[in-house]
Amino acid sequence: MADKKVFISEDDAYLFGKGTHYDIYKKLGAHPSTEKGKKGYFFAVWAPNAQTVHVVGSFNDWNTQSHPLKKMESCGIWQGFIPGIREGTLYKYLITTPEGEKIYKADPYACYAELRPGTASRTFDLSRFRWSDKKYYDEITKKDIYEQPVAIYECHIGSWMKHPDGTEDGFYTYRQFADRLVEYLKDMQYTHIELMGIAEHPFDGSWGYQVTGYYAPTSRYGEPADFMYLVNLMHRNGIGVILDWVPAHFCPDAHGLARFDGTCIYEDPDPRKGEHPDWGTRIFNLAKNEVSNFLIANALYWIKEFHIDGLRVDAVASMLYLDYGKQDGQWVANRYGGKENLDAIAFFRHLNSVVRGTYPNILMIAEESTAWPGITAPLDDNGLFFTYKWNMGWMHDFCDYMKLDPFFRRGAHHMMTFAMSYNEAEHYILPLSHDEVVHLKCAMVEKMPGYKVDKYACLRAGYAFMFGHAGKKLLFMGQDFGQEREWSERRELDWFLLDEALNRGMKTFVGELLKIYRKYPAMHRFDGDWRGFEWINADDADRSIYSFIRKDGTGQNDLLFVINLTPLFREGFRVGVPREGSYVKLLDSSEEVYADRATGRVPRQLTSEKGLCDYREYSIGFDLPPYGALIFRIPGESKKAPEGRKVLRRKKGAD
Repeated sequence: MADKKVFISEDDAYLFGKGTHYDIYKKLGAHPSTEKGKKGYFFAVWAPNAQTVHVVGSFNDWNTQSHPLKKMESCGIWQGFIPGIREGTLYKYLITTPEGEKIYKADPYACYAELRPGTASRTFDLSRFRWSDKKYYDEITKKDIYEQPVAIYECHIGSWMKHPDGTEDGFYTYRQFADRLVEYLKDMQYTHIELMGIAEHPFDGSWGYQVTGYYAPTSRYGEPADFMYLVNLMHRNGIGVILDWVPAHFCPDAHGLARFDGTCIYEDPDPRKGEHPDWGTRIFNLAKNEVSNFLIANALYWIKEFHIDGLRVDAVASMLYLDYGKQDGQWVANRYGGKENLDAIAFFRHLNSVVRGTYPNILMIAEESTAWPGITAPLDDNGLFFTYKWNMGWMHDFCDYMKLDPFFRRGAHHMMTFAMSYNEAEHYILPLSHDEVVHLKCAMVEKMPGYKVDKYACLRAGYAFMFGHAGKKLLFMGQDFGQEREWSERRELDWFLLDEALNRGMKTFVGELLKIYRKYPAMHRFDGDWRGFEWINADDADRSIYSFIRKDGTGQNDLLFVINLTPLFREGFRVGVPREGSYVKLLDSSEEVYADRATGRVPRQLTSEKGLCDYREYSIGFDLPPYGALIFRIPGESKKAPEGRKVLRRKKGAD
């Protein structure tokens, strides 16, 4: 048997020390290896200040002396081969600190972890899974990521649906979840799923945002190969997979990264730099090359080993500002006296240059809640080079407006138009995320004013506005059928609501929006500039009506949106249109299939009439329903040749 030996070389140590060993996860951690004809696992861990490091586990009855690792003085990495270890073996590192204390730590680079409340790592061989998603990759690499439809379904696996097996947690496995979810996503026509809380974490209530195992898909739902199955199945059905990724902070639990070798090697020892007082978590010390390497390699790991299509980077603002969530005296200014985190800026530029430079179609998405300039700008324009930024300003304005009693909306009309004034500043995603339906913020439908039927009608109109507005789209699970309770990770969505007509109608309506969104390039092709959007009337504040056009650049399949955000019936309403011709209704939120009972009577086809309206030469007229949202296909532009143009042809036989 030929040896297939894994080891840390001096070249590995050098690159790791420089922060540029992008495959370091293939060396650090636990990996199948063969030495002198014996199969086993190779172990390596970075613990530069440890006195000794031993591997303990189920393979040696947790013996504290039998399997020491050897230190490489040049880099502080401890390594060693242990024969006979098989896949699935539990293990930890027993570290002797500089003070002589014995502490047990999980492997920072482990790809598999013991199910909580256990805290050990598990050995696993990622190479045995066989992928079958080449066709998917061949197709997406041909596309311009900015001109494609992006409609994201944000989802928490543990609470999407509970298994009827009666177990306490009721978790579906990754495979069971994938098999059930894929049909839902295809039926609704979402383009991507965004998964919350995949990296291993000890506390369910953190939703996966306080991580201990950055390289391990949580064992709550199965082993790493099961998660690979999920991604592979989504790809085979044309659905991209985005993960929430948390480089802003990490969990302080004793078995995790905090004071890993008895000293602060992953966090800064100064609590003003190394701790989040509000969250009770530790902050990565991005000034240290080995730490930034840990995170950048981790991003690449999910992409290369698990075929992830994108990372939504959590809490970017908390990384960019040294004073984020802190009072005076709780933070330290940068070397220029400012509050900007220079190390975080350098980290993001390094991260995105490597990830997007290597994988141009990967979506790097920033959850950034401030007006920090250039989040999605190129590196040579002093930007951070994310693909997209969550438009948190739009989200807050939208939710605050939609909560208003319709009587007061006239005074807040600008809240729905303001985002278009800065739309060209970044490449945006419009999110209605899990954060908007927890902590007493109410479910989306319960934010709406009025009686129950009004709430659903108002939300349908709001969703139509969202899908028509420039920017990619994100909805949290349950929002597409009118979940009425706030989300909780402890219970499944209220799927029983689909027995109700209004909820079935909401699901059908959102499905139709998604189909139109994907079918018509006008809805997504030019999201980042004014080529794709044109107001008809942005100033009809007294009636709280919005009308606008989405354009695809060809003039042949543009769409007209008219949205009434009051419960008032507008008889004989007229809206200016860009050209004469026949306007075909694609969607009407007041129809019985969505609203249980029809509240409007807009014809399927309307012919324009000449006469000034909204500063346009032509208009169409109809009775606009209360909380009515309508989408019309605009007649194509004429393709007549310019007058006076002549086509010259050579006469037969001429020179």
